[in-house]
Amino acid sequence: MHPNTAAIYGLKPHPLPHWEHWSCPDAETFITGIDYYEHPRLCRLKINEMYPQLDLALPATDEPRRRPKLNHVNATATDELGRHMIRWGDDVSIWHDQFKVKTPEEVFAFSPLEQGDFRDFQVVEAKDYRDEEQLYQLYRKNYPPDWGQRPPADSKTFNTVGFYNTMFMWPLNTFGYELFMETCLDERFGRIMDEFAEINRRVFRVFARLPVDVVVCHDDIVTSRGPVCSPAWMRKYIFPRYEEYWAMIHAAGKKVVFMVDGCIDRYADDVFACGADGIITEPHTDFKTIARKHPDKWLSGDGDNRIVMRNRPEEIQAMVQSMAEVARQAGGYSIGLGNHVPWNLPPQGVKFYLDCCLRAFK
Repeated sequence: MHPNTAAIYGLKPHPLPHWEHWSCPDAETFITGIDYYEHPRLCRLKINEMYPQLDLALPATDEPRRRPKLNHVNATATDELGRHMIRWGDDVSIWHDQFKVKTPEEVFAFSPLEQGDFRDFQVVEAKDYRDEEQLYQLYRKNYPPDWGQRPPADSKTFNTVGFYNTMFMWPLNTFGYELFMETCLDERFGRIMDEFAEINRRVFRVFARLPVDVVVCHDDIVTSRGPVCSPAWMRKYIFPRYEEYWAMIHAAGKKVVFMVDGCIDRYADDVFACGADGIITEPHTDFKTIARKHPDKWLSGDGDNRIVMRNRPEEIQAMVQSMAEVARQAGGYSIGLGNHVPWNLPPQGVKFYLDCCLRAFK
């Protein structure tokens, strides 16, 4: 069993694994002494050898990669189509801000089920949801053909499937934040949420059939300061759907991890009540309180990249010691900087963080 799978299942593997949102090529070069852009696969093999708990994904080949034009001096730009670009990892990320639905009237006229095919929408889960069996085949091809609905017991890989639009992100992605905020309190919005919910029933029925151990469900229902929408709204449109979908996953013998940016303090109890087996979030969250209240649940993400960015060894060491306290309280735990290991972190700070983790999580 992969260490992260074991951690989520509450088996407390030794040593504890990392679950890092990793995109820092300069740190890899600094740590390994191998130029990431000249030898990406060799570099990644070396860092995994030095820090096996990282278990970073391996590039398919060692073919050199183009060095990104965006850097510390010029981290943003505009492409030939007028889209905003920002440096991300060893490439760029494009900020999508063009939406097909542009007015409140168009929101209330929109039918997610009638649309069905979202492949030409600027949403993260841009798939065709009209045919559930075709959707299953789309996902199923990512796993060995001889596996059934569960991975083999001796599988050493982290067998997961994830969905970005667990519920809340559907209208947010489809309409944009401002239009979503303008329309979501109108009673007519209920029909739209019902239709998105039906799309997701197909998705989660598919996930229940896949040979995975863990389903990662993403929804950014909070900001760094707390909830986006009120508890009443969430309990009307969001949480009942979580409970329904996650029951499907549990009935298939799989675990559910809820992934959310921001401060989940206000809704952690609700998320666990809906059936989540763990939460991976950001250091804005009060992890120690959640660990005390829910000692049987898995947690990850309390490491803070802002501390690593300052590159003060005493601060990084204190942070890792605090993370170790959470790990001792939680039912399961994976080490991680919840707000990512981005490209602009100082490589020395990243290495010191990893070394502190080796000592603190023996």
